[in-house]
Amino acid sequence: MKFGKVPAVVSAVLAASLVSGGCATKKHVREAIAPVQQQVNDVQKQTADNKTAIGDLDRAVATADEKATDAGKRANQAAEAAAAAQNSANQAGQKADAANQAAGQVQQSVSRLDSRVDKSFQNLDNYHLVDTKQVYFKSGVSNLDQDAQGQLDQAISAIGNMRNYVIEIEGFADHTGPRAYNVELSRRRAESVVRYLTVEHNVPLRSVRTLGIGADFPNAVNKTREDRHNNRRVDVKIYALDLTGAQGQAATDNPNGNSTADRARQVQH
Repeated sequence: MKFGKVPAVVSAVLAASLVSGGCATKKHVREAIAPVQQQVNDVQKQTADNKTAIGDLDRAVATADEKATDAGKRANQAAEAAAAAQNSANQAGQKADAANQAAGQVQQSVSRLDSRVDKSFQNLDNYHLVDTKQVYFKSGVSNLDQDAQGQLDQAISAIGNMRNYVIEIEGFADHTGPRAYNVELSRRRAESVVRYLTVEHNVPLRSVRTLGIGADFPNAVNKTREDRHNNRRVDVKIYALDLTGAQGQAATDNPNGNSTADRARQVQH
């Protein structure tokens, strides 16, 4: 509907009224135009209401657009934050993989070290015979003569730069005299050897083991003067610690590496 033509209609009505009834009164005119005026008022009110509704709609649309824009911004920010979080997660995953790899390498190193340590501890008692010497004494004597000292000098040369070694020193006597006397005499002979090694060659006492055995475990059967000479002795055995578990070679003086008891049984048989 075009509202600009309403005044023309009113004018036409008025003109018609005047022509048809020139004697019409003002009351008649008012009664004639009242319905039309009411329609005009209604149309104008509707137009105003429509404008108000359109304004409200425009504002609602603007608000919706603003909210949509804000929502879009927030969505973009959320997407950026998600991308940053994913990037951080990827970096954390890479670091975790690197850490796991490093931990695996460390674990392998620790396992190898544990294996070596276990093997070393297992071999802490793995001594092999490096050299053995026998020094002899006159009857009833416990002092070393020059020949005995020379034998000990040769034995010490076998040690060289070894750090982990043990020297076993066993003193013996022949069957001449009481048992207690022979045990004491054999002990003094062993101590003479220890004294010479510590004083002349700086052998630490912690590396020395001594025992006076007496007339037991003889080298010979004590029937002749030579037998008794061979039994008046000190056995010096040098052992080296082998942490690798390898088998050592016995010295030429004792190629079988037999103990004193083993040699005694061989002599008796």
